[in-house]
Amino acid sequence: MERTIQEIQFNKKLFGEDFIWGVSTAAFQIEGSCAIDGKGESIWDVFAGKKSKILNDDSPVVACDFYNQYKKDIDLIKHLNIPNFRFSISWPRIFPNGTGEINQPGVDYYNRVIDYCIESGIEPWVTIYHWDLPNALELKGGWTNRNIIEWFTAFVTVCAEKFGNNVKHWMVMNEPAVFTGAGYFLGIHAPGRTGLKNFLPAIHHVILSMVAGAKVLRGLLPGAQIGTTFSCSYIEPYSDKLKDINAAKRADALINRLFIEPVLGLGYPVNEMPVLKDIKKFYQPGDEDNLKFDFDFIGIQNYTREIVKYSLFTPYINATLVKAEERKVPLTAMKWEVYPPAIYHMIKKFNDYPQIKKIYITENGSAFPDEVIENEVNDLKRIEYLNANLQQVLKAKSEGNKISGYFIWTLTDNFEWAEGYHPRFGLIYVDFKTQQRIVKSSGNWYRDFLGSS
Repeated sequence: MERTIQEIQFNKKLFGEDFIWGVSTAAFQIEGSCAIDGKGESIWDVFAGKKSKILNDDSPVVACDFYNQYKKDIDLIKHLNIPNFRFSISWPRIFPNGTGEINQPGVDYYNRVIDYCIESGIEPWVTIYHWDLPNALELKGGWTNRNIIEWFTAFVTVCAEKFGNNVKHWMVMNEPAVFTGAGYFLGIHAPGRTGLKNFLPAIHHVILSMVAGAKVLRGLLPGAQIGTTFSCSYIEPYSDKLKDINAAKRADALINRLFIEPVLGLGYPVNEMPVLKDIKKFYQPGDEDNLKFDFDFIGIQNYTREIVKYSLFTPYINATLVKAEERKVPLTAMKWEVYPPAIYHMIKKFNDYPQIKKIYITENGSAFPDEVIENEVNDLKRIEYLNANLQQVLKAKSEGNKISGYFIWTLTDNFEWAEGYHPRFGLIYVDFKTQQRIVKSSGNWYRDFLGSS
């Protein structure tokens, strides 16, 4: 098939020599070995063990077996020309009880992973918290307990001391809006709590912990690049009616502004979300200053857009999402709309905050119903998705926005939280029964793209 001029011209060189390219993962989603070498229980171990909490009752006990197969997977990263690997540290693998005695085998494991990355010419980018809170701390209230600030900073301190010599890029937390909203308000993620009584204190304590953790990193690792990541979705109103426009503004405040604006010193978006005023009851002296931190970079994670309309029956926000499948638009296996301009709009939105120095896309990707045919996975829809999203990233960069890198979600198909093993986001197909890996066409596409000049 003849290639178009646009395809021929579109390559990584257009992004500049300093643009960062990578792939992202998370410990709980790939490691398996949930009770090996002294690891303690996480809230996701407990949640996944309950009936009907995970699609098809899928178990994370083995996942992708990255704990045992990390060298093979890092070899694949090298094979795909990917120069930067983002992964997370499992809190209960370091502190089985959340605090107290350090589990040395856990420390040794991550040092082996980091060392092998460096030996392979791959830069490790470490996320400190990617949702796997030790269950021992959840039994004490988890993120609703203000003591978690102290527990978390102790964890960050150990990560900095044990891994800081070889890790130069750190992300303190991953997507706080998701793990608090889904886990402490809607109850569809671990630990399964619901209601404002859990959500509001969790929001406040997460931000205080994020900032406290960042300050620890800054103090112990003055030469490191310190960031944190936020989920975001491009929000548009269903119609030009004022009710729908205002509903979209409220949804935007909840989904996109709730965590970033306090960190930037702008406070909670209470004008659009008056219910957030109730967070004040969880304030203590000094909290105003302790919510703010000058991060070296911000990671934004975008997959889609959402269309929002007014809803009288949705408490606190009076807004509801119009499901993508009802709008008859192209969908991924997650039933998310395929809408590449979303990533452009979100880069621009975060770029408009003058306090943000640098932006990386730390997650972007898609799940489709991949099939193995004659030991190949020809995932053309994923290639189209990634290609279209990267063209939007390039558009944003060419307009002068502060976009400095792009990480695909994700390396291998994995345990996708409450969706289990159904959605396949990987550049590499995993047969979860045999642990066989097959590089998909999209993985080869990314390899060729990163090898282009």
